[in-house]
Amino acid sequence: MNFWIWRREIEATTASVANAGVVRPPVVVLASLLSGAVLTLAWPLPFFPRVLLLPVGGLLVAMAAALFWYSIRQFKTAGTPVPGNRPTTAIVRTGPYRFSRNPIYLAFFALQVGLAICVNSLWLFAASITTVAIIAVVVVPREERYLTGRFGAEYLDYKDSVRRWL
Repeated sequence: MNFWIWRREIEATTASVANAGVVRPPVVVLASLLSGAVLTLAWPLPFFPRVLLLPVGGLLVAMAAALFWYSIRQFKTAGTPVPGNRPTTAIVRTGPYRFSRNPIYLAFFALQVGLAICVNSLWLFAASITTVAIIAVVVVPREERYLTGRFGAEYLDYKDSVRRWL
């Protein structure tokens, strides 16, 4: 296949879905967790009081899991796919989407911070900051452009009425 045909196919795919590229949220989170884990093994840097590791970290992990599950459930109830590499069919405004346009990303962030606290790793915590930055600067703007193009005024109204994070 020649380069120009391949490029047109890629552009057509990326125009029809929110996240067709390599910088997909689960990949970003996994890469961040792995890099933080490797750095922790090579050079441990504790940062949190030992007595609070499991209560605070465990609570954050549990909250992240609950938020993730509830957010996914709202997508399924609305009949729209969760993965960003599939076309979105509806704007979800129920459940946690009443308060945040990106509760799944908030769940990812809470999970990573909770795990960093559980294992007392400053490296994992620092890597979570990188995750937030990449999601906020690369992923979310790309998704917002896609949703604006796909849903127009309906998405812009939602965007104006609900905050991005909290």
